[in-house]
Amino acid sequence: MFRLTPVVRNLILINVIVFVLQWMIPNLTNYIALWGLGTGNFKPYQLFTYMFAHDPQGLGHIFGNMLFLMFTGPMLEDYWGQKKFLLFYMIAGLGAGIFYMLMNLFLGTDAYSVMFGASGAVYGVMTAFGIIFANMEMRLLFLPISFKAKYLILVLGSLAIFNSFSPGAGGDGVAHLAHLGGIVVAIIIILYWRSQGRY
Repeated sequence: MFRLTPVVRNLILINVIVFVLQWMIPNLTNYIALWGLGTGNFKPYQLFTYMFAHDPQGLGHIFGNMLFLMFTGPMLEDYWGQKKFLLFYMIAGLGAGIFYMLMNLFLGTDAYSVMFGASGAVYGVMTAFGIIFANMEMRLLFLPISFKAKYLILVLGSLAIFNSFSPGAGGDGVAHLAHLGGIVVAIIIILYWRSQGRY
């Protein structure tokens, strides 16, 4: 479960390096985070850089994202190959960022907010894992509870929808719409690849 494949290992390494740089250069986060369209600070390159930035004030944000990537990424990388897995990861991350901005813009919720983190891409990876290895038995890290991987999608999707659209959504400082975006984009990619016979 903890075997690291090349792309997953490099993604984790890049995230850790960027995290250290954020900690050393306080203003760096303002340049590489994804700013809302209404802020005047949005730059197109941020759709790429935001997914490698995390909260420099604590380890919980980056630790959680990298742990879930480490759990589910290697099997997908073995299944798809390095290039296809990296392509999927990047599209999921880009798509999650675009989804987040557009939903905020049209819903008028956090149109002026800033967002960073690998969560959108990682949620995409976990969704793909739950679809492709649907009947694989999974076990929680600290609890003796096992479940099939396909139920991971139901739990992730339900939480993302509830946290995105429930009263007071957004008050916890978590970009739940980006999580939902990663799930939606992952499903679209897989359905498209399946239709093209590249699943």
